[in-house]
Amino acid sequence: MANTTAEENYIKAIFHLSKNEKTAINTNAIANELDTAAATVTDMVKKLADKRLIKYEPYKGVMLSKSGLSIAGKIVRKHRLWETFLLEKLNFKWDEVHEIAEQLEHIQSDELINRLDAFLNYPKTDPHGDVIPDENGNFNLIATQSLKESSKHAVHVLMSVADQSVSFLKMLDKLKIKIGSRIKIIEVHQFDGSMQVKIDNQSVVNISEQLAKNLIVK
Repeated sequence: MANTTAEENYIKAIFHLSKNEKTAINTNAIANELDTAAATVTDMVKKLADKRLIKYEPYKGVMLSKSGLSIAGKIVRKHRLWETFLLEKLNFKWDEVHEIAEQLEHIQSDELINRLDAFLNYPKTDPHGDVIPDENGNFNLIATQSLKESSKHAVHVLMSVADQSVSFLKMLDKLKIKIGSRIKIIEVHQFDGSMQVKIDNQSVVNISEQLAKNLIVK
């Protein structure tokens, strides 16, 4: 039986909040993520538990089941493939694709998504650098860290961005920072954690500690 759009949104929210399958998520965190009432979350959680898509114990939290994890991976796969299509083939900007992909990710045809994947020549990552799961919803993750955690004076390659809000992506555009940019840390200011960095051999610029935390590098 196909899941509703609302059920898929809950599954994806739990997946993103959990970071890994062994982490139980508080229902209040889900309510905040989806901007909805706690009572509404409780009702949906019970429905998902009845369908065996999550494991739920009152006052202990929610975890995705094996079936729930598979569905989450497939939803994320569709979302990231559509983002890639919108940017590469329809010339949307990387700060414009998320909301449209939120709508397209609920298309149920596996054949369409597999053909989309082939049409895009099987991309491994989306426009924000996030890994695209395979057709079974499995991820092939690589070791990364935030620029904030990275060593000084080494050259780091931007792999993805943790913050994908429009305002953050527009700021990166202004700084000419993009996926694949080579970033060298010149100086870290002890007072506020801000950094002087060199981007792709351009002029040295200052970035805030918060910005550095959201740049995921290798």
